[in-house]
Amino acid sequence: MGKKVAILTDSISCIPKNLTRQYEIGIIPLNFYANGTIYKDGIDVSPYEAYQIFLQDPDAFKTSAASPGDFLQEYRALSQQNKDIICVLLSAQLSVLYNIANTVAAQVRMEFPDISVIVLDSQTAAAAEGLIALAAARVASESKNLDEVIKVAEKVRDKVSLIAYMDTVRYVYRSGRIPRIAAVAGSMLKIKPLFDFSSGKPHFIGAVRSKKMGIKRMLDEMKKKVGMSPVHVAVMHVYAEDDARRLKETVAKEFNCAELWLTEFSPLMGYVCGTGTLGLAFYADD
Repeated sequence: MGKKVAILTDSISCIPKNLTRQYEIGIIPLNFYANGTIYKDGIDVSPYEAYQIFLQDPDAFKTSAASPGDFLQEYRALSQQNKDIICVLLSAQLSVLYNIANTVAAQVRMEFPDISVIVLDSQTAAAAEGLIALAAARVASESKNLDEVIKVAEKVRDKVSLIAYMDTVRYVYRSGRIPRIAAVAGSMLKIKPLFDFSSGKPHFIGAVRSKKMGIKRMLDEMKKKVGMSPVHVAVMHVYAEDDARRLKETVAKEFNCAELWLTEFSPLMGYVCGTGTLGLAFYADD
């Protein structure tokens, strides 16, 4: 039995595969349904392929959480070579994942009394959640103990931010943040909303009339929070890679980046946000 702390997260965290491999981060795939088929996020199809399916018939695209069996399989596998497991998950206010993970963790603790399984509510989503898991995994890779890894994860959780610009309000009413009638009116007026994440859920922070203005607003909000401190940044997109690459270049020029990577929103978030969405997840070093 090893003494390393294993890190597990869900596919919503959208951590690039090269980083999950490097830091041995386990991923629980969420599910979506389309064309009568069940897909496991990031396993059966890539995000790009999933968005192509989504665009064919957005209203037929349905999402669901991972099953208890998925968690049980991953917990058991990790327990073979690790003494402790930390599972960093999508905000408990947005999904039943947290409850499922805790229920299954109790079962695993009975099977393996010497194993600690800690389920951590990230209180956020997307790459902001991913940055928490990644920070924990880096500390775990240094053979730090469970308490030290939890402390780092909680510290990053308390300061990580997520800001998103949506190119359309057509789908966002599904999140409950905007009533359907407002979404329809906003679509007619070509209003593009911006959201941030705090206290475990998204909050509407304003609207703009163009993508250029939306990107400027995101960058301005980021500057208010981090200034020129060394900052860890993830640039996210929904089926908008060219725009995201340009945004990444701008971030690299305008900020003191200790870490900067590009990723795609999970299709399960793209389902709510819509194609064309751009986002920034970030936190500053002390």
